[in-house]
Amino acid sequence: IMETITKTLNYNAIAEGISEWLKEYANKSGTKGFVLGVSGGIDSAVVSTLCAKTGMPVLILEMPIHQGTAEVDRAKQHIQWLKDNYSNVTSQEINLTKTYDTLYNVVGNSDEAFGESITKEQFDFSMANSRSRLRMTTLYQFAGMHKLLVAGTGNKVEDFGIGFYTKYGDGGVDISPIADLMKSEVYALGAVLGVGVSILTAAPTDGLHTDGRTDEDQIGATYDELEWAMKVEEELVSLNTSGNKGAMGESADRINEITSSFTERQEEVIKIYRSYNNSNKHKMESIPVFDTSKFRK
Repeated sequence: IMETITKTLNYNAIAEGISEWLKEYANKSGTKGFVLGVSGGIDSAVVSTLCAKTGMPVLILEMPIHQGTAEVDRAKQHIQWLKDNYSNVTSQEINLTKTYDTLYNVVGNSDEAFGESITKEQFDFSMANSRSRLRMTTLYQFAGMHKLLVAGTGNKVEDFGIGFYTKYGDGGVDISPIADLMKSEVYALGAVLGVGVSILTAAPTDGLHTDGRTDEDQIGATYDELEWAMKVEEELVSLNTSGNKGAMGESADRINEITSSFTERQEEVIKIYRSYNNSNKHKMESIPVFDTSKFRK
């Protein structure tokens, strides 16, 4: 997948295109620049660099919450690299560990926190999402104070494939520069932009858990596998929804050709992709609103 994608995209042109698009949007919205959190991962490293290339003010927030040393080190190295190369970049560390611990203890010690159907594991997983929401709140606080846009760091697989992000957490942003790029494309773009090797080679992680689990550990599939599944699923959906009666037979033959060629691992990956896609539809679709029109006179 990586080799195919890198041959079909002009990453220098994409970098310039996204940066110019970011600048135009900020100017039209009447804002001064951008604010975002840098985690030590590839997505935030690429987005922060693209924002820096606009020449507009960019505020980078480092917001650790019981963060692993390796993640913190990578984030600090990238922030310093940005500041060394772009004079429009400033940074600030906002340690949210105490804030998170206070919330954890207050909610965790309440009588209603745990019931017969709620395990500590479920509680901790929910609190992991609260980490992301605390960071979102902090980003918007600084955005409001300095008249900045919150730049999102989600890629196409996460945002539109499996919904691998926190609703109203890292999903709560003003603009999404790389949401139309696959994860492998983000890596390729990062290499062109000069992102450090330590970030380019680090295992992807959401940084919301203290046990060091990677995205692959949580999802059960690599991003390359998920990209393959996303493309296959898009083709299958397209074939299934073909409105041309004359093409229905050809579509059925093509569907059978695709599905019958799956290896055991590919069948497993398709199931993983579909499971995440279905369960996270509520993140990727508009909030449902009850239609009262039939009750109106």
